Amino acid sequence: MSVFEVFWVFLRLGLTSFGGPVAHIGYFRDEFVHRRRWFTEAAYADLVALCQFLPGPASSQVGIGIGLSRAGLAGAVAAWVGFTLPSALALGLFGFGVAIAGEVEDGWLRGLKAVAVAVVAQALWGMAKSLCPDRTRAAMAVAAAVLVLIVPTSLGQVAAIVAAGALGWLFVKSEDTGDHHPLAAAVGKPLAMAALALFFALLFGLAPLAAELSSPLLARIDGFYRAGSLVFGGGHVVLPLLQATVVEPGLVGEGSFLAGYGAAQAVPGPLFTFAAYLGAVMDSPLGPGASALVCILAIFAPSFLLVIGALPFWDGLRGMASMRGAMAGVNAAVVGLLAAAFYDPVWTSGVKNAGDFALVLAAGVLLVSWKLPPWLVVALAAGAGYGVGLI
Repeated sequence: MSVFEVFWVFLRLGLTSFGGPVAHIGYFRDEFVHRRRWFTEAAYADLVALCQFLPGPASSQVGIGIGLSRAGLAGAVAAWVGFTLPSALALGLFGFGVAIAGEVEDGWLRGLKAVAVAVVAQALWGMAKSLCPDRTRAAMAVAAAVLVLIVPTSLGQVAAIVAAGALGWLFVKSEDTGDHHPLAAAVGKPLAMAALALFFALLFGLAPLAAELSSPLLARIDGFYRAGSLVFGGGHVVLPLLQATVVEPGLVGEGSFLAGYGAAQAVPGPLFTFAAYLGAVMDSPLGPGASALVCILAIFAPSFLLVIGALPFWDGLRGMASMRGAMAGVNAAVVGLLAAAFYDPVWTSGVKNAGDFALVLAAGVLLVSWKLPPWLVVALAAGAGYGVGLI
């Protein structure tokens, strides 16, 4: 199959796929199982299961896996570029505008931060219901939130994930939910092992290398790479990891961070393209365009390495009950991480007075009860924030 065909199909999806990772996976199913018949239902379900098992942006990883199965490694790159390019360009340009404006508190930014509060609250509630269905996992989520609030650094977040995985391995019983089906995307084990080795080498080697060379650029690459490596449970969970990477060191102000996160709800494609906004808005000797590109490549690099590395071993891992328990524990922990992020910085920065709270409530009602598309809610909240600011 032509690499260009893969690119154009995913570019169209990147321009039209609103609604977050779950919706993206639905769009992919309609396109590739029903319309184009590139996959059987069972093979597609198995690819989705693999990508939900791995850390990282599930919908982007499904796209990478589809491209890999149709046109090899070049197809994987084409699928990712097509799906990612529209939202990355939009958010990068928005970040460039915010960088020029500076750290301001205009009314429209106020509205965007209100949308961020509503979106994260909605995601937190939905994830808690599905990922913490019993007392054991609910307690693990609370413990993870407490740990991250006490140790508000990337170390606390990693410790919470690792501890929850170990506890899930030991104490959580997770049922196998479906029949195994061999994946169409076959990758040789030597290439898979090389990809996994590179994944772990970068995960554990970038930070000491950045410290040894005293390189701020390598330190930023490490932060975005680590965020892409440790996110389980959906795109919204990247929020605390990116906040630790760019807000705590002072690279991006809280207001600009949340304004960009709110704007990310208005564009199609993967939420991880929020990295393009952050790269453009932060002060960098590379300039906003190159900085945005570096951040995008760094946050998505783990997805490529993990999909390539996990494919040959997936059937064996799926059959291990203890591994499923470990992942159930990790998923519970990410609910706690998101709860901690919802408090700080989302709530503390987004809700400063009664007017902000009213905007949050209105955005929540429009999203949950009226079920308006996120891009429309973002536009309405930005306009309402501007209007409230004039009063």
